[in-house]
Amino acid sequence: MARSDLLLNLIRAGATGDQLLFRKTVEAIAAEERAKQHHILADRLLENIRANANGTLTFHPIANEQLQSLFYEIVPQRSLKDLILPEVVLNACQELLEEQHRMDLLRSYNLEPRHRVLLVGPPGNGKTALAEALAEGLMIPLIQVRYEGIIGSYLGETSQRLKRLFDYVRTRRCLLFFDEFDALGKERGDIHETGEIKRVVSSLLMQIDELPSHVVVVTATNHPELLDRAVWRRFQIRLSLPPPGRNALEEWFRRFEKRMGNTLGFSPRTMAEKLKGLSFAEIEEFCMDVQRRYVLSLPQEDLKPIVAERLKQWKARYCPPIVEQGAIKDGDKTTSVNLSQS
Repeated sequence: MARSDLLLNLIRAGATGDQLLFRKTVEAIAAEERAKQHHILADRLLENIRANANGTLTFHPIANEQLQSLFYEIVPQRSLKDLILPEVVLNACQELLEEQHRMDLLRSYNLEPRHRVLLVGPPGNGKTALAEALAEGLMIPLIQVRYEGIIGSYLGETSQRLKRLFDYVRTRRCLLFFDEFDALGKERGDIHETGEIKRVVSSLLMQIDELPSHVVVVTATNHPELLDRAVWRRFQIRLSLPPPGRNALEEWFRRFEKRMGNTLGFSPRTMAEKLKGLSFAEIEEFCMDVQRRYVLSLPQEDLKPIVAERLKQWKARYCPPIVEQGAIKDGDKTTSVNLSQS
């Protein structure tokens, strides 16, 4: 059964002759039916609006090309079991998946599943990978926003493109991902920002509020202190992804040895000690570096000298200076996990 707001939109479109509203409403109903595994009904709904005799409700290739410049559509490959996450983060993600998979039960009690997630943490520690894993767990495509396609140079252009993007994702069962969310959700009280940015933030927040619960929106930022205060209230689940500790690194290297089918010559504990302070992305690059040298050195199968040489090179490599940012540290302490539905 379609939601009451969609039925009301359908009646309003018929009464006023608003063909655009009619098409978007039918597409939203089709997306909900497909989420319930009613694929035949969803296909028939879409076939009927496309087969309209006067052609007014058909999809136009130009519109599709315009939309494609606003996002990348990604088929998710990673799953939650592939990631090493803090227990509280893993539990929160599993709860989200359960609520989405059992939304019919929740709706029978007049409840909606949570579908807005904010990820905070330093770069390279799994925010993008977690968004992909959530999409994989929900068995839906990941729609990643392209800022070069969204942000325009003319007055009102960015807000119009955002509206076009949100109108499209409402018709699909998908995960909408905003990486580097502070690029759009900036603090409106900043005196250095223009009025246009403030209008964009207001438009963005309203669009997020109006998303149906079958669209999961995930945002990620390395700079939570830059986000507008009103942004925080929009997200029902807020999670912090910190750099890996020693236990997480040990588990990473145990899994890596299992994938390689060979031992590294150093224990996982030793590897974790030698590479402590690196992000997950850097650890993954280190392991890829080891694999490349291993393949090129075949038929030699002893990994220990290869790993020792890689450790020597990585220790000597240049790293940018770490800038202390007290605001970020304070933010990590106070907003590490918040599962309230405020």
